[in-house]
Amino acid sequence: MPYPEDELHATEDLILDLHPHWWFFAKSAAMLALAVILAIITLSRSWPSLISFPVSLFVFATLVWFTQRYIRWVSTHFVLTSDRVIFRTGIIAKHGIEIPLERINTIFFHQRIFERMLGLGDLDIESASKDGAQRFNDIRNPSGVQNEIYQQMEANQIKAADRISGGINRAQGHSDADSIPDQIAKLSSLRDQGVPPKISESNGADRSRISSEETGTSRSHVATRRRHPLRSTDERASPSPSSHLGL
Repeated sequence: MPYPEDELHATEDLILDLHPHWWFFAKSAAMLALAVILAIITLSRSWPSLISFPVSLFVFATLVWFTQRYIRWVSTHFVLTSDRVIFRTGIIAKHGIEIPLERINTIFFHQRIFERMLGLGDLDIESASKDGAQRFNDIRNPSGVQNEIYQQMEANQIKAADRISGGINRAQGHSDADSIPDQIAKLSSLRDQGVPPKISESNGADRSRISSEETGTSRSHVATRRRHPLRSTDERASPSPSSHLGL
């Protein structure tokens, strides 16, 4: 049963989807095989119920154990993506953990001689979390998984650096485009070419409001002048007789 891709992020790529090594249920499978052999011998020899009943219970118990281990094996996923490490187990009662790649500090793997012959081992991942190190048992080819995690960590760091540099470049380009000297230079070149500059709606509304106010002010001045014509220069220059008399 593969890991559901709808649980991945939109920009996330699935790198590894691993079930535990088959050694995970090998013990239960061996005990089930032994129980089946005993049951066959019991039925072939026609032994009394005093012996056949315990053998039947043994077969049933080993079958339940094998089924439980197999279901757990199928429902356990060790997943590596381009952004994180995911561990999920269980069908009804689920348990899981997610470790972002940028928070991983160190990865260890442990293999005994027998496990190295079979190609499995335990993986320890130390991260900047409250739980510290997390151990994942029965991982297939743990050294290869360790190398793959390190490669994805490096690729993730490169992507993060590219995002930061791209944001800085966009910010610089935006500031350059909105700088006042550049706008003045563009307006000057448009004026030299005889092309009228484009005026935004807000600037056009402000300018139309200012021009209308100026027009209204000039009209009011003209009306005032019509109602009160200015006196001649001689009248303004020579005082009236009443002013000499103190009237």
